[in-house]
Amino acid sequence: MYGVSASHRQLFQNLSTGEREIVKRKLFGSLIFVALLVTAGAIYAQRANRKPAVTRTAATDIFAFVPKSDGIVVVDVNRLLNETLPNVFAGDSAKLAQINSEIDKFKTQTGIDARTFSRAVIAARYTYPSPNVTKLEPVAIATGSFNSASVVSSARAAAKGTAREEKYGGTTITILTINDQVKMFGLWSMKVRELAIAPLNADTVAVGTPATVRAVISAGKTPRRESTDLVALATRDPQAVMGFGANVPASVWTGLNLGTDAIAQDASSIRQAYGSVGTTTTDVSVTIVARTETPTAAKNLGDTITNLKQLAGFAILQMTGQKKALAESALSNLKINVRANELELRTQVAAANIASLMK
Repeated sequence: MYGVSASHRQLFQNLSTGEREIVKRKLFGSLIFVALLVTAGAIYAQRANRKPAVTRTAATDIFAFVPKSDGIVVVDVNRLLNETLPNVFAGDSAKLAQINSEIDKFKTQTGIDARTFSRAVIAARYTYPSPNVTKLEPVAIATGSFNSASVVSSARAAAKGTAREEKYGGTTITILTINDQVKMFGLWSMKVRELAIAPLNADTVAVGTPATVRAVISAGKTPRRESTDLVALATRDPQAVMGFGANVPASVWTGLNLGTDAIAQDASSIRQAYGSVGTTTTDVSVTIVARTETPTAAKNLGDTITNLKQLAGFAILQMTGQKKALAESALSNLKINVRANELELRTQVAAANIASLMK
């Protein structure tokens, strides 16, 4: 009835009823909600004071500071703060106020006002603190309508005499002792021990740990640019509000139960991922591309997701309200394309429906 190929039908028939339900739920969640959560994370940053558009020169300059990285996210903060959020939360003034309050709180804690950013690049390296554990160590590079010296001065003032300075490569790094859970830039929560801030030029700053900020300063002083392949992936769509490119280490899949050995083998062949989030006045579109070791692995993953898309309607029947409308829209608009060793997932949903993920 669903047009499932014989090989994939047999794969599911070999499982017990309970195991089949587990496989459906896990992979349906991956299919629908990974893309939506990426979108939601990006959208959560937005606010409503329009800034001047970023020039191509500023965009080129900011990438000169990108250090060697495993993952890169490029954000058009102007559009993120001024276009998408008002559409997503048009019917929820309380949520808008909450987001704005978090941005203000971070400014009070650190002296950094995310509203003055026009473009930001978040570069991250993978760290392995223990076997089977992979973590990200990010650093933000931001340019905008601010004076970098004033940002650093505000950070020192916010620290109330507790900040210290460190000289590195001719640049002064200001280090704030936080030792608390902080909502970085008012957007996402993380435990921060020390927050380092350094001016890179008149309107560009780096924010991260002392080690990651030192890496940014070093990158800006060498003519050879780092991670150009990931930068290229993250900027493939020049109209996107957010773009990303990342290497996918084998350790990502360690300990994950993907349901069957065949699916796990194909998933473990993914070596890079990239994509983008775009917006219009009414819709949010998400594109995610997985680059595998071989065309065969990409085709197998495409077949699996196509079959799961056909089965996903049953899971949606158990949902209610806005989340059901969001899932139905994402599923009906989902396009699956395989090109050589790349699997592309593309979908589009109404901006207003995404607010249901933030409740």
